[in-house]
Amino acid sequence: MRNLNRFHLNGLRALEAAGRLGNLRAAAEELGVTVGAVSQQILKAEEQFGRPLFERHPKGLRPTAFGQDVLRYLSAGFAEISTGLTLAERRREGVLTVSVAPVFASKWLVWRLQRFREQHPDIRIRIDADVSLVDPGSSDVDVCIRVGRGGWPNVKAEKLLDQLIFPVCSAAIGERLRHPRDLAAVPIIREPTPMFGWNAWLGPNGLDESILGDGPVFSDASLCLDAAVAGQGVFLGWETLACDAIAMGRLVAPFPDRYDTGISYWFVTARSAPMTRAAAAFRDWLKAELAVEQSSAAAVAAFTHSGTNSMT
Repeated sequence: MRNLNRFHLNGLRALEAAGRLGNLRAAAEELGVTVGAVSQQILKAEEQFGRPLFERHPKGLRPTAFGQDVLRYLSAGFAEISTGLTLAERRREGVLTVSVAPVFASKWLVWRLQRFREQHPDIRIRIDADVSLVDPGSSDVDVCIRVGRGGWPNVKAEKLLDQLIFPVCSAAIGERLRHPRDLAAVPIIREPTPMFGWNAWLGPNGLDESILGDGPVFSDASLCLDAAVAGQGVFLGWETLACDAIAMGRLVAPFPDRYDTGISYWFVTARSAPMTRAAAAFRDWLKAELAVEQSSAAAVAAFTHSGTNSMT
C-alpha cells in the first residue's frame, strides 16, 4: 500500500465524485468546494497517474478506458471506507436504526419495545417506518424488518415468522359466523392492493371469494383493522396485526383455521458487514417475542376451536 503515499486523498475523492456524477459542478457541490478546486485536484491527480482519466466535453466529463478502470476501484474503496466509518459511529453512539413497515411498527413493535429497553438499557432504538427495502450496507439503517418471500439481492435475510392469515371482526359480527360460508352475509373490509386475497383462506375451506359481498375499502391494513374493531365488517388479518386487539377483547377470530400465505417476516442486515452486538441482541429479542406470540395465537385458536365444536 506504499503507492497511496504518492497520491493526495482530496485528489482521489475529486476523481471519484466527478466520475460518478459526470460533471465538475455536481462533484464540487458534493465535496463542498468550488468547481475550480475540483478541476485543479483532477489535473494534479492526472499528472500523478501520468495520463488523462477524463475526456472533456461541453456537457461534462467522460472517463477514458483507463479512467473507467481506476474509477471502478476508487468507488468501491470509498464505499468500503464509508461503511467502516458508519459502523464505527454506530458502535460509538450505541444507536440501532431499524427500518420497518409502518403497520408492523404501529400495531406490534412499538407496544413491546419497552421490554427491549429494559433488557438492553445501553442500546437505543431508532425506528424508521418505511415500506421500501433499504440496503443496510449503503445507508444509515442498521437492520430492516421486512415482509415478503425473501430472496432479496445484496443483503442477508433471516426468517423470523411465517405469516398466517385468518378472518377477524367485532364480537357482534362474530356471533353471526358459525361456518365459513356465513361470510357471504356480512360486509367484507378490503385493501385496494393486498398482499394476498381471500382465496388464500377460503380455498382450503372449499370456497372462493365469489361468495363475498361488498364492504368498506381502506388504503392500508391498519385502517382496515380499526374498521373491523368499529364493527364495520370482517377483515382478513394476521397475527402481528390483530393479536393485541384480540387479546384486549376488541376483536374476535370467529374461525380456528389459520393458513400460511408463503409470506414471512424477515430480519435483514448488510451482506458486506458483520452483524453488530446491538443488531444481534435486537434479533434475538424479536425471535423470543414472536415465539411468545405464536404460542399465544395457538392457544387462542385451540380455544376458539373448542368453542366452535361446543356450539355445533
